[in-house]
Amino acid sequence: MNGNGRKGKLIVFEGIDGSGKTTQMRMLEKFLESKEEVCYSTHEPTDSPFGALLRNCLTGRVDADERAIAALFAADRLDHILNNVNGLKKKLEEGVNVLCDRYYFSSFAYNGEFVPFDWVVELNRPARELLKPDLVVFLDLPSEESMKRVSRRGERERYETEEKQKKIRERFFDAFGRFPDENVVIVESEENKEETQKKIRGAVAPLFGW
Repeated sequence: MNGNGRKGKLIVFEGIDGSGKTTQMRMLEKFLESKEEVCYSTHEPTDSPFGALLRNCLTGRVDADERAIAALFAADRLDHILNNVNGLKKKLEEGVNVLCDRYYFSSFAYNGEFVPFDWVVELNRPARELLKPDLVVFLDLPSEESMKRVSRRGERERYETEEKQKKIRERFFDAFGRFPDENVVIVESEENKEETQKKIRGAVAPLFGW
């Protein structure tokens, strides 16, 4: 436990590609640390062997069926939660606040667009039962803006076309509707990063009693 004698909070950042998740997560981490909150930032796919294989699938270095990719994401997530070195449950029980770039809603949206949605939900049921986020921050932007931002990065990955991103965005909202018990806040991803961050901090404040 931390100095306050409580478990850490799990805050997950979701969104289509180019939505600014990583940037906003880093900004929130600095803000929380300024409030003397201990934080650990992580991401999915992870840096584990599961995650390395997934990244090769996403970049096209390894050709894999969508069902295999969905199953790999689920396996990577379970290891992310349960491994005894830096697993999410271990961190949270130590009182560390965990900020995670993507979690099971990304599987629902990305994998669930290309293979049966209910099957993806079932694949991720163990993860949901083990560890639900305290807050999911969904950074929303139109698919055409997504592609503008992605194009600045250069190389595109498996799902990075405007048509796919549009469908994936819709699938995110379908998933949020299917799981109304999840604490999801939708924040418009603006070009002004500070304005976006201000809204995120407003959503996070109740978790810490501010």
